[in-house]
Amino acid sequence: MPKVFKIGITKNKNQVIQEAKEINLIAGKGIIGDRNFHEYNDGRYDDLHKDGRKQLTLIESENIDYYNEKFNLKIPYLNFRRNIITKYIKLNDLVGKKLIIGKTEIRGIDLCRPCKSLQKNLGQDNIIKEFLRKGGLRCEILTSTNIKVGDEIKVL
Repeated sequence: MPKVFKIGITKNKNQVIQEAKEINLIAGKGIIGDRNFHEYNDGRYDDLHKDGRKQLTLIESENIDYYNEKFNLKIPYLNFRRNIITKYIKLNDLVGKKLIIGKTEIRGIDLCRPCKSLQKNLGQDNIIKEFLRKGGLRCEILTSTNIKVGDEIKVL
């Protein structure tokens, strides 16, 4: 059964991601207390609304595990800077689809692409190459509720 394995947020950009057991979400705005929470964060992604796609981010724990095993590393899940670390779900197929996490309805907007700053922060020269189609999923929040570690994830 697909589920939430870990949760992380940070109030400001470029700060360490803090582990959380539960997060509160506001539809169209983001996670309360997270760096990507914006009063006008409507989920659209175009040149004028680039932050809209960052309301909630997910990444597969299995992709991080594979990377750590392949390169004999122990990089913590939250260091990959996504809000939710999942288990037992393939995220790449969920662009444009709705999901329910616990009681929260979300929509997959775009694949997360790894960036040079993540590669620099992790001190690994191959993050961009290794996570090109494994970097996770950016989502729009459709209902204002909460998400907890262990919540089930269902594709609608």
